[in-house]
Amino acid sequence: LQAVRALLNNKSTVTVLRSGLHAVFNEQSLDVTKNLFRDKFRNPKKRQKNIQLKCLKNLISSLTSSTDIRDLLSCFSSDLQTFVIKPSRSKEAFKKQASDFMLKWNLLLSTVGKILTINRTDSFG
Repeated sequence: LQAVRALLNNKSTVTVLRSGLHAVFNEQSLDVTKNLFRDKFRNPKKRQKNIQLKCLKNLISSLTSSTDIRDLLSCFSSDLQTFVIKPSRSKEAFKKQASDFMLKWNLLLSTVGKILTINRTDSFG
């Protein structure tokens, strides 16, 4: 956590990181996960697959206004409440929704991390 705070306190590092993250989306580098995270879905069931991408984009947007780790966690917590917790109508539905979210979230972050590592090493400060 200390390392993350130190990184987030450096405005130029955050700017480079944000730039790298935006480039990942703009270059459509997420080929591995494109079927899971396509923005074009109209069907509500398919749109659920977009949750992780929405959460990540919200976190990236939050980096523009604040680099306080508490604000970023609050943003993420709010998204989880909106996209995972509230839509669940039962304990079983919640378990399924939460499990699905975590699996796809981990896949998305792994893919983004890999792309940043290979193509945008400057994004790591």
